[in-house]
Amino acid sequence: MKKTILALALSCCIGQVVSAQQKHTFALSKSEFLLDGKPYQMISGEMHPARIPQEYWRHRIKMTKAMGCNTIAAYVFWNYHEPEKGQFDFSSGNHNIAEFIRIAQQEGMWVILRPGPYVCAEWEFGGLPPYLLQTPDIKVRCMDPRYMEAVGRYVTRLAAEVKPLLVTQGGPVVMMQIENEYGSYGNDKNYLQALKNLWVRNGIDIPFYTADGPTAYMLEAGTVEGAAIGLDSGGSEADFAAAKKQNPDVPAFSSESYPGWLTHWGEGWQRPGAEGIVKEVKFLMDTKRSFNLYVIHGGTNFGYTAGANSGGKGYEPDVTSYDYDAPINEQGRATPKYEALRRLLASYLPKGKKLPPVPAPVPVISFPEVTLTPFTSVWDHLPQAVHDVQPRPFEAYGQDYGFMLYKTTLIGHKSGKLVIRDLHDYATVFLNGRYIGKIDRRLGEKSIELPKTDVANPILEVLVEGMGRINFAEGIIDRKGITERVTLNGMTLMNWEIYGLPLTEKDIAGLTASSGNTGKAGQFFKGSFSLTQTGDTYIDVSAWKKGIVWVNGHNLGRYWEIGPQHRLYCPASWLKKGENEIVVMDLHQDKPAAVKGLETLY
Repeated sequence: MKKTILALALSCCIGQVVSAQQKHTFALSKSEFLLDGKPYQMISGEMHPARIPQEYWRHRIKMTKAMGCNTIAAYVFWNYHEPEKGQFDFSSGNHNIAEFIRIAQQEGMWVILRPGPYVCAEWEFGGLPPYLLQTPDIKVRCMDPRYMEAVGRYVTRLAAEVKPLLVTQGGPVVMMQIENEYGSYGNDKNYLQALKNLWVRNGIDIPFYTADGPTAYMLEAGTVEGAAIGLDSGGSEADFAAAKKQNPDVPAFSSESYPGWLTHWGEGWQRPGAEGIVKEVKFLMDTKRSFNLYVIHGGTNFGYTAGANSGGKGYEPDVTSYDYDAPINEQGRATPKYEALRRLLASYLPKGKKLPPVPAPVPVISFPEVTLTPFTSVWDHLPQAVHDVQPRPFEAYGQDYGFMLYKTTLIGHKSGKLVIRDLHDYATVFLNGRYIGKIDRRLGEKSIELPKTDVANPILEVLVEGMGRINFAEGIIDRKGITERVTLNGMTLMNWEIYGLPLTEKDIAGLTASSGNTGKAGQFFKGSFSLTQTGDTYIDVSAWKKGIVWVNGHNLGRYWEIGPQHRLYCPASWLKKGENEIVVMDLHQDKPAAVKGLETLY
C-alpha cells in the first residue's frame, strides 16, 4: 500500500505541467514539502547554466526529466555575473539565468535556486568575485561590511532577475538556498540571518533552505531558523535524525546525493560505480524523502573557471572537464548510471505510466590531425610594465585570471637558492632569457637553484600562471601570483617590473605574428582545420605539455600533460563549416605539434 501511494505521488510530480497561467503554492510543513497544499517529493537533478552552452540547456533539462526527475537545481555563480565591480551580465549567452529558468518551466520542471553568494561547486573562488581580493584585509562569508556591501549589490540585482519567476508569481522557482555548507566554514549566524533578510527585503517570498553535512556541529553552525535543512548527503535514517534533532519543525532532504565525483590534475578519473547512488536513491524513494542529485550533468569549466581544493594533499586544482562521472556526461549523453537510475525511478510509477523518451544525443564529429606552427610568444606581447619595490599578487594590480610576468635584475647574490614566498600557482623561471625550470605549488615546491653565469647583471624572469582559486574550507582567500616576496640565498630581491598577461579572449583576438623569441618557452601556436559539418568534438592535446586552447576565439580551458585530461570539449556552437582557427599557448612546448578532433573525453 505504501508503494502504491508513493507511486501516485511520484506520477503526479513528474507529470504535472508547471504552468505560468496557474499560480501554485509551495510551503514547508514539519516533515514535508507541500505543493498546492499536498505532500510533494522533490526528485531533483542539478546542473549549472554557466557550464553548459546555452544552446543545450533545453536538451539537458529534457534529459533530466526523462530520467525521472521533476525538479532542476541550479547554482548561480556570482563572479560569472559580476566579473567587475558593479558590472553585471544576466543577458548574454550562458549568463541568461532567467531564460534557463523559463526553459525549465516550459519543460514542466520545478526549480530550486542556489545563488550563494558562496557556492563551492569546484568553481573558481567558490563563486565569489576576485575583485573582493583587491582589498588586502577583506574577510568573506561573514559580516565584514565591505564584503556585505558587495553581497547586497549582488542580491539586489539577482533578485530583480528571478522575482518574476518565483512560484508566488506563477513561475517555477519553489525554493532558494541560503549560502552553502556554511557549517564547514564558519559560525556567524548573524551573517546567515542577514542573507535571508536581504532576499526577503528584495521580494523573495518563497521558502529557504540551507545545506550542510549531516554532522551536529555543521548543522548547528550552518542552519537558519525557519529554513528547510538540506543534507550533503542524506543517505540514511541517522542523517535525517541529525537534521530532526537540529530543528524538528522543518523538513529535511538530501540536498546533494552524489552519483559521481570531482577530479584534480594528476589524479586518475573519478569513476564511482552506479551501485552506491542507486542504493541511496532507492532508500530515499522508499522513505519518500526529497533529494537532489549533485550533479545529474556537470558540463565544462571553460576558460579560467575551474576551482581547486586544499585538503590533506595541499593545493589541488581541478581539471577543465566537469564530467563528474555524472549520469549525463559532459557531451549530454546518457551513461549506464543514467540508465540504472532511470530504471529505478520508473519502477515507482503506477502501472501504465511511463517516463518521457530519452532525447536523441547531440551529434559528435572528429577531424584529422593538424600540426600547429609557432605564431608568436608572450614575450613579444608584453604590456607596459608596472614598477614595484616587491612583487605583489595579481589582484593588487587589478588582474583576476591568466598569467603575470615578474622581472628583476640580480644585484649582490646572482646565483644560488631562489625561494618564492608564496607562489600561487605555477611558475616557469628564466635567467638571462634561458629557461631554468618550473615551480609547482601543487607539489609543495617553493624554490629552484639558479646557476652561475658570466653575466654581470643577470636578469631574472618569473612567469606565473594563476590556476583555480581554492573553492572550499578555510583556504578560500587564495590570491594569485607571487603573494609575499622572493629571496635569493636569503636576500630579499627588490625593484621589480610587473607585466600583466590576463590572456582574455579579446587579448587572443589581438595577437599579431612575430618571430622574435621563438626559442623561449611561452609560445603561441596556430593552425586551422576544415569542417563540412559541425558537431561536438574533443580537441586532443596529448602531444602538448601545459597551457590553454582557444578555438575560433573561445577559451576551451586548461590542459596539462600530467593528466588525466588530454582532450578538451568543444561544443558545436563554437565551430563553423569551413575553416576553423585554433590557437594554443603552451608554457613548455617549443616545437610544432599536432591536435585532432575526437568524439569522446577518453
